[in-house]
Amino acid sequence: MSGTSNEPDFSGLGGGEDQQADDIVREVVGWYNSQIVAARRAPVPDDERIETLKAGREAALADQAQLATADSEEAARIAAAYAARLSELKKS
Repeated sequence: MSGTSNEPDFSGLGGGEDQQADDIVREVVGWYNSQIVAARRAPVPDDERIETLKAGREAALADQAQLATADSEEAARIAAAYAARLSELKKS
């Protein structure tokens, strides 16, 4: 970890990978949920954006379900991917 970021470092997980991965995927799902609600409440809802957000949420939920049978290596990979995704989503 470089010490310059507040993002979690999942590269050296020694245990609990599945729970940490589940937490970060759940955070991404929450981001999508809040964006969907905001988009629906807009004065002129952007249906295309809403559908894109819903597709992103569904993909995250599918990966979250995959964690139920993932080994430690797969859980760490999912956690790292979703930590990066969350970072990018928060920038947009």
